[in-house]
Amino acid sequence: MADLLVISFPTEAQAEEARMRVAAMQREYLIALGDAVVALRQADGSIKLNQVFQPTAAGAAGGALWGSLLGLLFLNPIAGAAMGAAAGAVAGRLTDVGINDAFMKDVSQSLDRGEAALFLLVRKMTSERVMEGLQGMGGRIMRSSFDETKEGLLRDALAGAGGGAAPG
Repeated sequence: MADLLVISFPTEAQAEEARMRVAAMQREYLIALGDAVVALRQADGSIKLNQVFQPTAAGAAGGALWGSLLGLLFLNPIAGAAMGAAAGAVAGRLTDVGINDAFMKDVSQSLDRGEAALFLLVRKMTSERVMEGLQGMGGRIMRSSFDETKEGLLRDALAGAGGGAAPG
């Protein structure tokens, strides 16, 4: 089962720094993510989502590849690539993996203008090491499906307080 975690930060740069730290921990196999998105409340009040995984682009690229291969069979790879890219882009656009965009925009409405939130869909993690990696980031937990103990340890870590071992 995956856990949802939403942490707000005063600036977009701080939220992106936290996402970079989490991505580095994922490369070290300390955390497994289903999604990691930074949402920014812009000066005009609108919400901008900075997503790492773009299903539309991925679908278009995959569709172009398969369309080219099919186009080769019918001696028209360019037309096949164009049709495959279009079909892949539509399929990618209709495929919403990870955290629901409407949910992220709704939660982000509570941010002040210029603030950002980091949305993490955590599949599993080595709690103690992840808490160490987020030590002193200064964020504030907005939403969490963690148990009270783990959430308290994360809150202490974000605040920079040295905590004990977290349950794994």
